[in-house]
Amino acid sequence: MDNIVLAHGSGGRLHHELINEVFRAQLSNPRLDQLLDAAILDLPSEGRLAFSTDSFVIDPIFFPGGDIGCLAVYGTVNDLAVSGAIPRYLSAGFIIEEGFSLSELKTIVTSMRQAASQIGVEVVTGDTKVVGRGQVDKLFINTAGIGLVPAGINLSPGQVQSGDQIIISGTLGDHGLAILAQREGLAFSTPVKSDCGSVLRLAQALLKVDPTAVRCMRDPTRGGLATTLNELAQQGAVCLKVEEDRIPVLPAVQGGCAMLGMDPLYLANEGKLVAIVSPDRADEMLSVLQQIPEGQNACRIGEVQEAPRGIVLLRTALGAERVLGMLEGELLPRIC
Repeated sequence: MDNIVLAHGSGGRLHHELINEVFRAQLSNPRLDQLLDAAILDLPSEGRLAFSTDSFVIDPIFFPGGDIGCLAVYGTVNDLAVSGAIPRYLSAGFIIEEGFSLSELKTIVTSMRQAASQIGVEVVTGDTKVVGRGQVDKLFINTAGIGLVPAGINLSPGQVQSGDQIIISGTLGDHGLAILAQREGLAFSTPVKSDCGSVLRLAQALLKVDPTAVRCMRDPTRGGLATTLNELAQQGAVCLKVEEDRIPVLPAVQGGCAMLGMDPLYLANEGKLVAIVSPDRADEMLSVLQQIPEGQNACRIGEVQEAPRGIVLLRTALGAERVLGMLEGELLPRIC
């Protein structure tokens, strides 16, 4: 059988074959293999737990640089990582359209296994539902993650202080433009790939320098860097001032955005982090990031001011200042 049918979600023989031949075949580990209604997890007695969940409805499900499978793993792991947690366990829920290719499903689950193995997390429980044709678009995935926040780590926008420095770990807008190009059949002279990947090594490297000097971290996904910075400014009741000519954007992304009338600061990223750190450790932290392959384009892009509170100011390449607002409306739906 080459395609998913409704019976794959019925709980009967085909359902069990799907679980064993697709999901367990790739994601097998002692906890998952017990096939319990709930995974029983061993957790250290010290520290605190971080718990996150996310749903992935991206279109197309295969794109330059990744697919919905690795995106579902990286997306939840990154939310844990920028919270200061060490990811440990994931759940995975699949909603599959009748008629979806079984071979493509296997490819996606293999991608999830590879991403989880790279990070060192286990998918320990999950669920599968099959719905009729047209009731879902091919495949939706929900992942939830549990991580351990070690003692001494307490990240929050409320920790941000005037003079703190703003660091971004790499180029912006890669994922958003790659998805748009794939979806609309656009071809650029220099192909753009999604930055879909883990920020765990980057986050842990910053915390290793000095956990008390890292005020907060975020991964600028939907709404891009501009929206993420606005969220931080409002939650921390501070002003974030950034320099336009310091913000790293690949020439291909800059050119594509210029052609399409888009701003890379509002495009989604899936493998970057933004960190606000104390000024006395900023140079050291930036150097540490730049020594990691996925952080080689890390830059310091601005600093925190006390006022005007709750906004982001952008100093343009021409020296003028303007308010950089949140994303208004839906720039690009189904981006993750």
